Amino acid sequence: MDVVTVDRIQFAFTVMFHYLFPIGTLGLGPFIAWYVYRANSGDRESDSIARFLTKIFAINFAAGVVTGIPMEFQFGTNWSVFSARSGSVVGQPLALEGMYAFFLESVFLGILIYGKNRVSPRWYTASAFCVWIGSWISGFFIVATNAWMQHPVGYHVATGGQIELDSIAAVLFSPFAWWQFAHVIVSAALAGGFIVAGVGSYYLLAGREESIGRRFVRAGALVAFIASALVIFPTGDRNGHDVTIYQPIKLAAMEGLFETKRGAPLAIIGMPDVNTHTLIDPVFVPRFLSFLAYGNFDANVDGLTNYATVLWPPVELTYYAYHVMVGLGTIFLGISALAVLLLWRKRLDTTRAMLWALMLLMPFPYIAIESGWVTSEVGRQPWIIYGLMRTSEGVSANVPTGEVLFTLIGFAGMYFVLGVTFLYLTLRTIGLGPSHE
Repeated sequence: MDVVTVDRIQFAFTVMFHYLFPIGTLGLGPFIAWYVYRANSGDRESDSIARFLTKIFAINFAAGVVTGIPMEFQFGTNWSVFSARSGSVVGQPLALEGMYAFFLESVFLGILIYGKNRVSPRWYTASAFCVWIGSWISGFFIVATNAWMQHPVGYHVATGGQIELDSIAAVLFSPFAWWQFAHVIVSAALAGGFIVAGVGSYYLLAGREESIGRRFVRAGALVAFIASALVIFPTGDRNGHDVTIYQPIKLAAMEGLFETKRGAPLAIIGMPDVNTHTLIDPVFVPRFLSFLAYGNFDANVDGLTNYATVLWPPVELTYYAYHVMVGLGTIFLGISALAVLLLWRKRLDTTRAMLWALMLLMPFPYIAIESGWVTSEVGRQPWIIYGLMRTSEGVSANVPTGEVLFTLIGFAGMYFVLGVTFLYLTLRTIGLGPSHE
C-alpha cells in the first residue's frame, strides 16, 4: 500500500472510533437538561435520572476527548501539506470549537457532576443547559469545518497555492454547513432517543426500575420518532439537494447510476459493478430518483460515465454505505412510529415484543450514523477539499508508510482497551441503575 492509502485508513479508523462518543453526548444532552429542569421543580425521581444520564454522558465525554486529540496531531503529522495550504480556513472553526464550545461544555459538566450541593438550583439547572448547548455548538464548529471541505466558500487561492480566508461568516453561515449540521444533530437525537428507550426497555423486561423504565421508554420513543422523521425530511432531503447541486458524481455513486438518464429510477437494492457499468439484480422505483433530486419525474440525472473515471469515488463503498444508512433510517421511522402508536394506546410499557425491539435496536443508530459519514467522506473522493485539492496532494511527504502502519497498529491496540473500558463502565452504570444515584 502507498502512504496515501495508509494515511486514509489511519484517519478513517481514528475518526470513526472517536465519533462513537460524540453521538452519545450530542444525543443525551437534551435529556439531561430536561430531567435536571424537572428535578429543580421537586421531582426526586428526575434527579436520580439526571445523575444517571450525566454519568453516562461523562463517560462518553471522557472517551471522546481521549480519542479526539490524536486526530488533531494527524493534521500535522500525516496531512501537513493539507494543513499548510488550508490552515487559514480550517483552523478558524477548529479553534473556535476548542476555545469556546469545548471549554463551555467541560466547565459546566464539572459543575453538573460535582456542584449539586455547591451552587444554587437555578445555577445547577443552567449548567445542564450549558452542557447541552456546548455539546451542540462544539458539533457545529466541527461540521462547519467539514462542510467547507465538502463545499468551499469564503476563500481565495493566493500565489503559491495557499488557500486564504476571505470571510469567516461565509464559512460559518454557509447553507451547506447548516443543513449538514441539522442532519447531524437530529441523527444524534435519534440515537439518544433509542438509547434512552432501549435502557428503559431493559429495565421493564428485567422487572426492575419500572417507574423510571416507563419514563425512559415513553420519552425515548417519542424523541426517536420525531428525530427519525426529521432525519428524512427536511434535513436529509436538503442534504441530498446540496449533493445533487454541488457533488453530482457523489450522487451517481450513491445511487449506483452509471448512465445518464431522463426519468432516472431509484435503486432500492442492487450490486454495482464498476467493470460492466451496471447495477446487478436491482429493484427500482421508476423515475423516482429524478423526482428526489430535482422535483421533476422527467428530470435528467447525470450518471458516472459522464465524468472521467479518475474523478469517481470508490463506487461500491459509497453505494453500500448510503443504502445501509437509508435502510436503517426507514426501519427507525417504522419502529418508532409503531412505538408512539402503542404509547398513544397506553400499551407501550406492556408490549414485550416492542420492548425487545427497542432494546436490541440500540446499537443500530451508531451503524447508520457511521454509514452516513462514510457516504459523505468516501463519496467526496478523490478530493480532500472538493474541487481544490486532491487527497493525494495533502499528505506529508516525509512520513513513510511503515511509520503510519506502526502507529495504526498502536492505535488499534489502545482503542481496543479503551473500547472495552468504555463498555464496562457504561454497562456497569446501567446495571446499577438510576436508583443507585
